[in-house]
Formats: sequence, structure tokens, C-alpha cells
Amino acid sequence: MPTTKEFKVPEELDGARVDKAALALVTGLSRAQVKRAIQEGTIRVGGRIRPKGSAVAAGEVLSITTEAEAEGDGSAVPTPDAPLTVVYESPLVVIVEKPAGQPTAPLRPGETGTLANALVGRYPELAGIGHGPREPGLLHRLDTGTSGLVIAARTKSAFDVLSAGLKAGNMVKEYELVCASADLPDASTIEFPIAKHPKDQRRVYPCIHPRDVMRYAPRPASTSYRVVRRHEPWALVVATVSRALRHQIRAHFAAIDHPLVGDTLYGGPASPGLDRHALHASRVAFEGPEADLVFDVRSPLPDVLAALVQADASPE
Repeated sequence: MPTTKEFKVPEELDGARVDKAALALVTGLSRAQVKRAIQEGTIRVGGRIRPKGSAVAAGEVLSITTEAEAEGDGSAVPTPDAPLTVVYESPLVVIVEKPAGQPTAPLRPGETGTLANALVGRYPELAGIGHGPREPGLLHRLDTGTSGLVIAARTKSAFDVLSAGLKAGNMVKEYELVCASADLPDASTIEFPIAKHPKDQRRVYPCIHPRDVMRYAPRPASTSYRVVRRHEPWALVVATVSRALRHQIRAHFAAIDHPLVGDTLYGGPASPGLDRHALHASRVAFEGPEADLVFDVRSPLPDVLAALVQADASPE
């Protein structure tokens, strides 16, 4: 069950940034955990969500909502016998295929069945690397309903290099998706900034109007895309992002009135026999400083999505 702890901001933290105040007040939180908690809206000041760079004032109440912790540090439980599809492996990095329906990492202590459990079971050296104990070695995550490629670092130094490359926009991340074909341009870029949804924490909110940008302090987000095949009523699209925010591609295509097929959360159209949203992480590439950190890996479109557009294979 979620629990909420409250802390009164002392005089010595008057004017401090929200993230720095949280680190000072809440014992045991890492910088990565604080950053994620602010993004997810589980850290609030005076009951309101504040962006990371905003300041707190002495006397205000900072609250944080977390899942109740079980014994231990909540690390992903190693599951050596769990299925795991390894697409690429070097001494420094491993790239695996996540099926739709599998969570990337556990949300609760002791939870199993996630990709992280299988990863740390097969590669025990991942433990202690990454953003937190529940995400061993993981550079990024995919939504539970999204399939495709996930990158994990096998050493701390490799994680630092890959993280810096991802943050700088130097890592190629391509996705294939299926949406309605009608009135969709052959290529374009969607650049609506994205904020936490003000009413539904399951979704994110693309800020189309300037008033929303002022109100919700969204983060910049850019999605470039090109149509590679049309098979009415659907189009197969390749979308490219440098750093994908949570639900970015799903929310961006919904914002241009072309939500992904099967994406009921964002108003996507249904298709008989499809029980997931039509999004697949199809390519990751990076030119690292050493041979074991150079990769260009592709994953074919799953059959259930290829069938929508009669695609025999991923586009080149």
C-alpha cells in the first residue's frame, strides 16, 4: 500500500530547489529516485506538484508518497530460469528483447516476472549498477504494453558512458508503430512539450496551447517520424527520438489525432485480435568510445503488428 510522509521545510532550506530539499529531508533517496519521483508527481509541496527547478519556502510541507517497503532494499529478485531473449552481448553491454505484456522492472519489493528479474538472474554483475536496485543495469524502460529492445550496462563505467550518450541525444532509438493512415503526412516532427496529466496519473499531457505550457511547466519533447508503408486503414510508421519521455510517442500521436492502434488509454482505435498498443522499439544504435560499446541492433516487427499492415519484415 502507498504511504505518504510529510516534512516541514526548515529555515536553512528556504529558497532551495525542490529536488535538493527532498534529498536533504528524505533519508535514503538517491538523486535518480528524487528525479523520478518529481517526474511522477509523488513528491509535492503544499499538496501541489512542483517542477524540479522551483524553490521551496521555509514552513511549506514537502510530502513524498512511496510504496511500503518490504525487507531488504527492494532489489530486483534474480530469476535465473526466466525466459530472456538476448539480441546482442559484449563484455560491457547486453541488449535484450522485451515482449509486450511484461513489465520492464518491478514496482514492489519481491515482485517477479519482470525483465529486470530475468536480466539480473542471467547477468548477476548487473546488480548495483544503474538508477536503482530495482533496475539493475537498465539504461531505459519500455511501457508494459510496448515490445522491443532494452539496453543494460554490465559495468558502472559502461553505464556512465551510455547514460551520458543518451542524455546528450547521441544514442539512436527508433520505434515502429501503427496508426490511422488518413490525413497523416508522409513525414513530420511533433514537438509538443509533455507534462504530468493534471487529472489522470496513468497518462501524460502534451501541452499544445501556450496556456498549458505556462500552467503545467512541461518538459521539451520531440518525435520525428516517417511513413514507410500504408495499408488502409492503417500506416506503418518509424518514429525517432533521442530521449523518450514517459508515453512520449503514444501521447504525441494522440495529440495529432492519430493515436496508436490498440492504445485505449489515449483513445486509439481497436483492431480485432489485438490486445496491446501498436508500438515496438525496433532499433538502438550507439557509437561508443570503445569497440564493446559500439552497436547497431534491430528487432523485427512482431507478427501481430506486421499483420495490420501486411509487412513481412521491418523497413530498412
